Amino acid sequence: MQMKSPYPYWFIAPAAVVFTTLFLVPTAASFWFSLTNWDLFGFQFIGFENFVDFFREPFLIKGMTNTIMFALLTSAAKTVLGLLLAVLLTSGLFGQGLLRSIVFFPVLVSTIGVGILFTELMHPTKGAINIALAFFGIDGPGWLTNPKLALFSVALVDIWRGVGLATLIYIAGLAAIGQEYYEAARIDGASRFQLFWRVTVPLVRPATTTVIILSLIGGLRLFDLIWAMTRGGPGFSSDVLASVIYKQYQAGFYGLSTAGNVILFLLIACIIAPLAWWFNRRELDL
Repeated sequence: MQMKSPYPYWFIAPAAVVFTTLFLVPTAASFWFSLTNWDLFGFQFIGFENFVDFFREPFLIKGMTNTIMFALLTSAAKTVLGLLLAVLLTSGLFGQGLLRSIVFFPVLVSTIGVGILFTELMHPTKGAINIALAFFGIDGPGWLTNPKLALFSVALVDIWRGVGLATLIYIAGLAAIGQEYYEAARIDGASRFQLFWRVTVPLVRPATTTVIILSLIGGLRLFDLIWAMTRGGPGFSSDVLASVIYKQYQAGFYGLSTAGNVILFLLIACIIAPLAWWFNRRELDL
């Protein structure tokens, strides 16, 4: 029996070294330090005490609830709006090239910059949004100061910033659909809505899978936009898991914050892995 040459494996060796150094080793170290009470000078092994403390803290559970709600809301909105905008921007609309650039532009802007900009725009008394509403006789709410609205206000900004990427993915998906499907449907007397629902939506499913997965991952691990706009406030009303972890680290609870990172990693993995498997299985069944 002839042995396989190890020569091909040398091509993947550099990527394997980088992946191991930058991902596998830090991940394993995080799991270890989540089981300890550590600081810069040493550590003490305490088992799963950090995880127990994590689930005992009400504001930490609030952060997890907000994280899941934020991810589901923004992912659903980006998926629906991205598809609708992609259909509109591939329909031969006048100036659609310019409109595509306008829709995609927010994706290129710094998240911190977007957060600072909308913090000013959403100011309860001096913000441009409430000033514009007052012009029409409408009392604008405290977008970022009302505990019931703060998280949803940040979600709206995240949708505005991220829908351009979803639109771009859908435009690529629409370009891959053959025109013969639409021609056959028109011959059968399909209306525009039926063309969209019976032809476009099923055939653009791979793009939908990509948009949902990327949006969910981004929503679950979001930190910078929340921190730039509300810092988790008022109170803990807009705290997400990443901002809670950062606050714990600032307070010197390094072991607890590391345990929070592990829980965030497991939360993302437990949501994304089964979802990706289900979507891929659905595509294979078509």
